[in-house]
Amino acid sequence: MNHIKEGKYKPYPQIDLPNRVWPTKTITHAPKWCSVDLRDGNQALINPMDMDKKLELFTLLLKLGFKEIEVGFPSASKIEFDFLRRLVDDELIPDDVTIQVLVQAKEKLIAKTFESLEGVKKATVHLYNSTSIAQRKIVFSKTEDEIIALALIGIELVKKYEKKHSHKIFLEYSPESFTGTELEFSARICNAVTSCWGISNTRKVIINLPATVEMSTPNIYADQIEWMANHLENRENVIISTHTHNDRGTSIAATELALLASADRVEGTLLSNGERTGNVDIITLALNMTTQGLDSKLNFSNIGEVLDIVERCTEMDTHARHPYVGELVYTAFSGSHQDAINKGLAYQKAKEEEFWEVPYLPIDPEDVGRNYESIIRINSQSGKGGVAYILEKNFGYQLPKAMHPEIGNIIQDLSDSKGIELNPNEILKIFEKTYFQTKKHISLVDFTHSSSSKNSMCGLKYTYNGKDIVAQGEGNGPIDACKKALMKNYKTEFIIKSYSEHSFGDKSSAKAIAYIEIQNKDVFSCFGVGADNDIATASIKALFSALNRAFKQ
Repeated sequence: MNHIKEGKYKPYPQIDLPNRVWPTKTITHAPKWCSVDLRDGNQALINPMDMDKKLELFTLLLKLGFKEIEVGFPSASKIEFDFLRRLVDDELIPDDVTIQVLVQAKEKLIAKTFESLEGVKKATVHLYNSTSIAQRKIVFSKTEDEIIALALIGIELVKKYEKKHSHKIFLEYSPESFTGTELEFSARICNAVTSCWGISNTRKVIINLPATVEMSTPNIYADQIEWMANHLENRENVIISTHTHNDRGTSIAATELALLASADRVEGTLLSNGERTGNVDIITLALNMTTQGLDSKLNFSNIGEVLDIVERCTEMDTHARHPYVGELVYTAFSGSHQDAINKGLAYQKAKEEEFWEVPYLPIDPEDVGRNYESIIRINSQSGKGGVAYILEKNFGYQLPKAMHPEIGNIIQDLSDSKGIELNPNEILKIFEKTYFQTKKHISLVDFTHSSSSKNSMCGLKYTYNGKDIVAQGEGNGPIDACKKALMKNYKTEFIIKSYSEHSFGDKSSAKAIAYIEIQNKDVFSCFGVGADNDIATASIKALFSALNRAFKQ
């Protein structure tokens, strides 16, 4: 039963846009990216970054390929001002990078902002004032015309100080709380701003349309962006920018749909840090483009380094399921997932074309600096293929497919009893104990063999229930000859059901690994594993391993 009073909330109104075209569009290229980690992200931290952390994060943003970086609110505090001066004085801003600063429409603040920008070759002054119905009514008690006048005062002040500045100044204007503002008023104030600034093809303006609070489904935000694009004067000289927050958990979708609706630029943060539920996550947006075959123009090939630096600078942990970067996003515990991934990776390796098509992995982990070691991990939900994958990828054991259920059940039973995940070393330890260190009622002491064109002969020395036995056998191969020698004294009948082998380790010191499956008359089958420098001896050791596991006496 709903305990919330009727009428407390109401649906966001639809946009009257009957001829919308964004649903027919496809994202074909990367937008202009602007990181706001050092401003919006920083102001949302419990412990704002100090100078060293700001410099470390700024350096990372440059390394990732950002060409526009909002570095702070230099008129708001001394550390914000000093940080920008440090970038200038130490010549840390590349010539192809535009620094962005935020400021309100007050002369004292704008004057301080331009003081901080002295010596910056390219800078965007980001002016904003809130325009929403709620802010006008509750916070400012101002009319629409008064809100427009406030914005234009700011523009005139920026123009005033621009004339005194020795380098290039760009303008960005944000009608803050755009998603809570009537579209007609948003267009009116934005057009007033661009007209006052003097927009032209050599004097473009960034109009940032922020979802300061995410209030609707993503399709409505896209409608708003397309509506604005249709009503902004001199649209060809306006750079429409988005700045979405994640209050509804759909900032990624809202931004992508906004790009379909003709947005040109995206402001966001790494890993979605920001006020309340955070800003849009640029990493996820960029890697979404990568999976669609697009060049995002950003370099996330070493995501581990990005995580280390961002987490250290923000003192915030990354969720294990965070898209593309979380600790577990390339990990499968489910048996069916593990089997599909294992087969997919083998298929990818075998085929000639580059096109990536591995089930459950929309991106190659190696493209973001991850390896394949953690893709499959084992717990009580895991399947037979997962254990085999771990043993092969981590330790080189290429188990025959028929053996997967046997070892899978052994590992799963142990994981069930412990109720925890088993790491690769624990799995190896169980494997070796099961097949190499089993309790023995029959032990190989020595084995010799020779072959002729017709058959193989073997000499076998072994202990059986405490007795030393020497026997000879003849068969169509070493294993068959050994079995016939054994059966002169061994009491339990069995057949060799399957056999496989492979080399193990470096070529210079490679061992042979052999797998033998035996079966008795009750149709009970069991595997054994043997290892030796000689393949024939490894095969006989595998046979003895199988006998000790199958017929414990």
